[in-house]
Amino acid sequence: MRTGKLSKHMALALSMFLGLGVAASASAQEARIAAVNSDRILRESAAAKAAQSKLEQEFSKRDKALQDMAQRLKSMSDNIDKNGASLAPADRAARQRDLAQLDADFQRKQREFREDLNQRRNEELAAVLERANKVIKQIAEQQHYDLIVQEAVYVSLRIDITDQVLKALAANSAGASPN
Repeated sequence: MRTGKLSKHMALALSMFLGLGVAASASAQEARIAAVNSDRILRESAAAKAAQSKLEQEFSKRDKALQDMAQRLKSMSDNIDKNGASLAPADRAARQRDLAQLDADFQRKQREFREDLNQRRNEELAAVLERANKVIKQIAEQQHYDLIVQEAVYVSLRIDITDQVLKALAANSAGASPN
């Protein structure tokens, strides 16, 4: 008896679905659909390039300090390798301890640098994507799109509006409104 009720409900749901499917396919023919390549936005937009430049400027001092520290490590290591045999065992051990301590500091600072850089990069890219999404929404409303997708396996050039979004982002950066 329970299976009979389930079958009736399934039959009703299926008939409703099929009925809606016909209506949906009729209006889907009129739907305006577009696609945007988010990777291109993050690579090519002026906002993304400005964010990258900002990050380089923000992290350049720390990067230089790490490069200097790496050079000191190499010099210390080369010095121990070259002169280690002629040093007293206590001096050689002290230099090796100093080298190990500097190496540990270098590894820690390098890890912190990467973590901070990745966090800031993610923040900056999220801001770029937020601006891009606002522009995409404006374009969708102005040009009456029903659906705009950002991630797809394949996108025909006919529906790709990435160039239009890039231009609108550039115009917004300059203080103008999108097309």
